[in-house]
Amino acid sequence: MSIFISICIATYKRPAGLSRLLEGLNNLRFNEIELPRVEVVIADNDGEGSAKQIYESVKPDFKWELVYGIEPQQGVTFARNRSLALASPDADFLVFIDDDEVPTAYWLESLIACQIQYDADVVTGPVFPKFEAQDVPEWIVKGGFFAPAEHETGKAMEVAFTNNTLVRSADIRQLDNPFDENLAFRGSEDVHLFMNLFKQGSKIIWCNEAVVYEFIPESRLNLKWLRDRNYYGWSTHSLVEKQCFPSLAVQGMRMIKGCLLILIGGLTLVPSFLMGQHRVAKSIIQVYRGLGSLSGLINVQGAWGGADR
Repeated sequence: MSIFISICIATYKRPAGLSRLLEGLNNLRFNEIELPRVEVVIADNDGEGSAKQIYESVKPDFKWELVYGIEPQQGVTFARNRSLALASPDADFLVFIDDDEVPTAYWLESLIACQIQYDADVVTGPVFPKFEAQDVPEWIVKGGFFAPAEHETGKAMEVAFTNNTLVRSADIRQLDNPFDENLAFRGSEDVHLFMNLFKQGSKIIWCNEAVVYEFIPESRLNLKWLRDRNYYGWSTHSLVEKQCFPSLAVQGMRMIKGCLLILIGGLTLVPSFLMGQHRVAKSIIQVYRGLGSLSGLINVQGAWGGADR
C-alpha cells in the first residue's frame, strides 16, 4: 500500500500566492519512490471564504485530492489547527508549506525518501528566497539576510518550521490543539509544536534536497522589517524554549546568549560603518536578536505586527 500524505496549507487573502503554490503542487514528480496518495488541504482564514474561488478554479484539473474549509477565527494557529482537522485521519504523514511558497518538482519525493532512509518522525528542508522586486538592494544580497539554513542531509535537528516540513501524523494526532492558540498573533507556533515533539522523543532530520522557494515582497527589503522580524522571532523563540524546557540552566544559557549578542552587535556597530551598509545592518540585527532573547525570558515581547500572513 502506498504512503498517504496530507499537505496542509493555511492561507489568508493571498490569491496569487495560493494559485502559484497549487500549480507547483500539481507539478510534483516522483521517480525514485512509489507514487504516494496525496491530498492537499486548504484552510482559509478569511471568514468570507476568499480562497474558495481559487479552490474551485483549480479542482477540475488538479491531479491530487483537494480539500477546502474555512476557519473564521482570526489567527494563524487557528488556521493551522483547522487544516489538521480537515486532513484525512488515515494520512500517514502531514506536510506543511506556506501560501507564499512554491516547491521544486521533487520536493515531496525528497521528504518521503529521507523519512524512509532515516526512519524519521519529522523531516525538514531549506527555503530559498525569490525576490519579487526587480531591483534588490545590494546590501540585502551581500548580507544574505534571506539566505536559507543549509545542513547535510541526515543531520539531526532540534526544531522545524511549517514552511517546509513533513511529520508523522500519529505524533501530531496525539496532541490537543497542536498549534498553541496563545501564539496566534505572536508567531513561532511551529517552533512550539516541534520543540514539544522533540522533547517527547520525535526524531527530526534535515533533508537538503527538499527545496522550496519563498516569494519575498519588496516591503520586506528594509532594515526596519529585518530588525523587527529578528526581534520578535528571537523573542518568541526564547519564550517557547522557556515553556518547553523550563530549567534554570536552559534559561541561563539563553540569557548569556542574549547578552553576548547585544555586546557583539554594539561593539561591531561603529567599525561596521566603514565596511558597508550590510555590515551595519548585521550589527543592528545582532543587538535586536539579543534584546528579543531577553524579552522572551520575561514575557514582554508583544506581538509581531509585521508578519505578512
